[in-house]
Amino acid sequence: MGLLPLNYRRPNYVNGEELRRNETGTEVDEKIDASLKSGRSGVSPGIPGALAFDKIINGGTCPPCTVRDFMNYLIYIEHAAENLQFYLWYRDYVRRFSAAPVSETTLSPEWTQEMEEETIATIQRDAADQAKKHSPIAREIFRGTDFEKISGIPVESQNPFSTPPRSSAGDSVSFSGSQATTYVSQAGDAFVAAGAKQPFTIQPFRSEINRVIATYIIDDSPRQLNLSAREQKAVVRALSYTTHPSALLTLSQNIENTLRRQAHPNFIRWTICNGNPARVTFARGLGVGTLLVAMIGSIILTLSKAGRGWRALFAILWVVGIATLITAAKGMCVVLHGLHHRHVRPWELFLDDSDAGIEQLCEGNRSFDSFGSCNNYEDEPWIVRYQRRFYVRKVFDREVWIQEPALRQIQDTIFLQSMLFAVLGAGVLTAVFVAVPAGNLF
Repeated sequence: MGLLPLNYRRPNYVNGEELRRNETGTEVDEKIDASLKSGRSGVSPGIPGALAFDKIINGGTCPPCTVRDFMNYLIYIEHAAENLQFYLWYRDYVRRFSAAPVSETTLSPEWTQEMEEETIATIQRDAADQAKKHSPIAREIFRGTDFEKISGIPVESQNPFSTPPRSSAGDSVSFSGSQATTYVSQAGDAFVAAGAKQPFTIQPFRSEINRVIATYIIDDSPRQLNLSAREQKAVVRALSYTTHPSALLTLSQNIENTLRRQAHPNFIRWTICNGNPARVTFARGLGVGTLLVAMIGSIILTLSKAGRGWRALFAILWVVGIATLITAAKGMCVVLHGLHHRHVRPWELFLDDSDAGIEQLCEGNRSFDSFGSCNNYEDEPWIVRYQRRFYVRKVFDREVWIQEPALRQIQDTIFLQSMLFAVLGAGVLTAVFVAVPAGNLF
């Protein structure tokens, strides 16, 4: 594969707060559709088509850019693996529901957009009514908001893109795991707390939907999704009506939007780094040391009686030092890049035939279970073993070859960019020292 354009920039880091904007389901759907048509993430120009979100999810990439690597990143780095776990389950659920007999699926009618909007409006109205009952100054609190329009208070102007206030803590669908012993009873408590009717148990996949509610929706669930109180209630009410995939459509679109626009660019940005933090810090120190040697040597030769041509020899050190610093700033080590290697991740480092390695491998496989335990890794044996590892040993940790061609292409481009900047900078610095008259001090 050739190089990317020289003006290439790696994906920018996407902050979750920046992503949480008031987007309607249609806007999210349009962004996802544009992403699917382009074959790219649709967000960052720093992600080539070969590393698009759909390529990774569908198994079209090689290590370290596979869906398993993506899952490990979400577990150990971003701490949001429940989004990908839910997304993978929902894709499979849509396929299985579509393949079910029509005689069964007719028992679960579609949850329409009108029903969704009506449910949300009801939840907002109930929240406003409850707030009015508990607060004597509610009229002032809700002045200028959507709740003011609902409660009959005149509004001079309404912003259709404003975000309604979140419900109070008392309005959320809240229950702890100790209040129910099984996912069936937990789901039943969820329907009661959300003010929904108990569903028909004869609907197809009703047992599985109950497990979804107990695993992803309710408070203190093992893999609780990041939902507001209003979203939580709306989903539970939709699921009490039907097990049709459309009941989870809005939620799945929001989750997919987060994965595509935040988790995926951040994963690619993180994967570009071929060295662990210890190695990158070491590379930065090496770059600074090389530049200091070049600086001191150039100054000494300038002050001496040596010919000006000798000062130009330090251009080599200038190039090496500047290139090392630039690549280290992007999480890369030039030595590892020369071999197209990367450091083994800490959670991969101790995967061997020992009992600890086998146990960790089994834990990794369970991360793809739709209804597994919480994504907690603090008790995994590799953490203590890696913390006890000496710093020098971390710098020279085990390396593996980078199999993904598109990732090597990105790293080659970044390395070439750093070399070009280094040559330019070294040329300027060398010209300055060569132009200075000799000091003839010794």
